[in-house]
Amino acid sequence: MTAAALPQLILLPGLLNDAELWRDQISGLADVARPHVPDLTRGETLRELAETVLAEAEPTFALAGFSMGGYVAQEIARIAPQRIARLALLDTSIRVDPPERATRRQALTEAARKPGEFLGISHAILKSYIDPSRLSDVELTGRITAMTLRLGREVFIRQNSLPREDGEAALRALRCPMLIICGENDAITPASGHRQMARDIGCSHLLVIPKAGHMTPMETPGAVSGALRHWLERPSGPR
Repeated sequence: MTAAALPQLILLPGLLNDAELWRDQISGLADVARPHVPDLTRGETLRELAETVLAEAEPTFALAGFSMGGYVAQEIARIAPQRIARLALLDTSIRVDPPERATRRQALTEAARKPGEFLGISHAILKSYIDPSRLSDVELTGRITAMTLRLGREVFIRQNSLPREDGEAALRALRCPMLIICGENDAITPASGHRQMARDIGCSHLLVIPKAGHMTPMETPGAVSGALRHWLERPSGPR
């Protein structure tokens, strides 16, 4: 198959993430898809972000959304379901934040508005982002920290303030190959929530990666790329 005949694979990053999040998938899946990572740093609503992605996308595409990017994927499913040839959701949720989590997000936004140096994802916060066994991995933690610092304060405030919507109805209506991936020790969007998500939207393909936290594309690139490869090669049509 020539490169031009390969399907477009849109990889949506999460909060304070850019193409670095998907570095290993971009290279590892280049023989079965044409990866594209949109810029999700500018919109003020999920609808704006979804419309930006769609404006750059081919008529149909494979779509994978990580964390905040999963909410953008759900918005795309609301407004252009016929363009999604297959959908993968990684370390995300389909539900509106419960009050406690919404309050915590608002507090983080207000803290980020205060004068002073923006520290991105600090070492303390990394404890909730990656598996405890990886905290001493200087290469991994350095990549994550550098990525969040590169994007900075204004992007964090804009992305962390995005209103979120329940995505169950839009996802249940899709008729395409679907995949859900999460880390076994994801402290931000726990595995239990992903199991419930799979039941709620009728997705029979769920991968829970052992010894992984929230940042699965970076923590366990081989497992994520392998699962996405299998998903890309599944026959179109059935979930």
